[in-house]
Amino acid sequence: MQSVSVKKTKMNMGLVYASLIVGAWLITHIYSIFFHNLSAPLWQTLGLIALQCWLYTGMFIVAHDTMHGSLVPGRTELNAKIGTTIMFVYAGFNWKLMRAAHHAHHDHSGTAQDPDFNGENPHAFWPWYFKFFLTYFGKRQLLTLVAFTVVYILLGAEYLNTIVMWAVPAILSSVQLFYFGTYLTHRHSGPFPDHHNARTNDFNRLTSLLSCFHFGYHHEHHLFPHEPWWRLPSRKRESIK
Repeated sequence: MQSVSVKKTKMNMGLVYASLIVGAWLITHIYSIFFHNLSAPLWQTLGLIALQCWLYTGMFIVAHDTMHGSLVPGRTELNAKIGTTIMFVYAGFNWKLMRAAHHAHHDHSGTAQDPDFNGENPHAFWPWYFKFFLTYFGKRQLLTLVAFTVVYILLGAEYLNTIVMWAVPAILSSVQLFYFGTYLTHRHSGPFPDHHNARTNDFNRLTSLLSCFHFGYHHEHHLFPHEPWWRLPSRKRESIK
């Protein structure tokens, strides 16, 4: 059992990191859609797309921690509220359904019962990604994105900005999440260390943060699902001592 002081520290740090990620995403998102001119130098547009993609990835990881109750330890209802809000903003996802699927992933990792695994082709990236994408993206998500687009345009956004500066980063973030957090860590490219059928990407701390908010330290995540994303580097260091 974790001590009260440890839980409080994790809660405080988790909320600080979550606020920074969500706040940075919101500022970048609003600027990109309503104020960025697509005739600006290409590097500015690409930079904003890359930044939004990374922050979208961070938002998903924050919501993921709420599924394990690790964002705000001991506060089940608060985790649910934060996770529900982020998942809806991300792409209209139902947090409860996503949580159930994610726990099924942990319970049956790398098997036919794992919703995130492609047992028919556990090697090829694109077939696996499209299966992964279609598992979670349906009519609800499409309607939500259309609704947001209409609202943005009514508020004065250019239609092209909603595509280039919103849809593109959101889609790219799903590729980023899948590649670093699911494909590299669960593909059949060699033996796994144990029954979790998960491995850890061999990245340093900075590369791990930039790639997928340490979600690539995936074996550690399966071993310690109660740990928030920012604690995974510490678990990785412990595992190699």
